Amino acid sequence: MNAQTKGIVGVVGLGIMGGAIARNLVAAGWRVVGFDTNAARNSEAAAAGVETASNTGALARTAPVVLTSLPDARALGSVVEEIVAARPERRTVVELSTFALEDKIKAERALREAGHAMLDCPLSGTGAQAKTKDLVVYASGESAAIAALQPLFSDFAREAHDLGAFGNGSRMKFVANLLVAIHNVASAEAMVLGIKAGLDPQQIFELVKAGAGNSRVFELRAPMMVEGRYEPATMKISTWQKDMAVIGQFAAKLGSPTPLFGATKPVYAAALAKGLGAQDTAAVCAVLEAEAGIDRAAR
Repeated sequence: MNAQTKGIVGVVGLGIMGGAIARNLVAAGWRVVGFDTNAARNSEAAAAGVETASNTGALARTAPVVLTSLPDARALGSVVEEIVAARPERRTVVELSTFALEDKIKAERALREAGHAMLDCPLSGTGAQAKTKDLVVYASGESAAIAALQPLFSDFAREAHDLGAFGNGSRMKFVANLLVAIHNVASAEAMVLGIKAGLDPQQIFELVKAGAGNSRVFELRAPMMVEGRYEPATMKISTWQKDMAVIGQFAAKLGSPTPLFGATKPVYAAALAKGLGAQDTAAVCAVLEAEAGIDRAAR
């Protein structure tokens, strides 16, 4: 199958998630044009068969569908401005990041006024899951556009769901990420309790995984906790703090209580304070180990 059989798709943002998605699409037979403000990421993507554009505008002039996987709302605003300024033919922008709903609505309005379409399609899954296409797409917006993109979604995700009106994808992602925040700290809490009790970390992992206390988050993060090694990160703690803030603000506006989610915030904050911002969110285990007086290196 040649590289142009399935069409052309652009990927703006070639970090942990976007880079993995771009590589999977190349492997599936798409012609992928990518761009990142980080030159090293462009080089890594190029080595995997991604054509790299000089900027977002050039990418938008080439690709009829543009996937965006971005670090913050400011980056989203810049990308939208560059697409509008490039004046390409009508484009479909598929926004995969997790941002405040207001920021996505603002971006959608600007693109619509310029004659383009935008879908709100955040992803459920980590960077490690992105590598193996173990992602779920929470798509929302124009249903016809979502239906047309199902072949594309299936080449980088295991499931893609149409949640209806624009913004419902983000609402669903906030719900899912609230649980991820809780399960991650709960996994660390259980691991530390077991270690403190004298159990072998690997055995803790294997037996929790086999029992009723298991979760997908435990399966993904507990192996890092067993090793006590949290790099390379599948989700950096510093990036996760952005998602935590978005969820907290969303719940507060709705007046929905989040006692367990709120209880995890000090643990993530302590991880940042300890200089663990570049490490995986599983590093909250190291925070709780320190509080428990556990020194595995001394054992």
